[in-house]
Amino acid sequence: MSTSTYTVKGMTCGHCVSSVKEEVGEVPGVTGVDVELESGRLTVHSDGPIAADLIEAAVKEAGYELVAS
Repeated sequence: MSTSTYTVKGMTCGHCVSSVKEEVGEVPGVTGVDVELESGRLTVHSDGPIAADLIEAAVKEAGYELVAS
């Protein structure tokens, strides 16, 4: 198991959280997604490492963006 944490910019409500969870959850290998609205924290659980660009693309598909670390 692998866990990665990101920060999502632009979420303002529960629907935003649901959209991000849905899109990121469709990335191959992802086994779980946790999103905190207040902090923008996105935690991705997976079978193994997943390329950050795949997560970034899923977040963009949901209409938001990752904050550069």
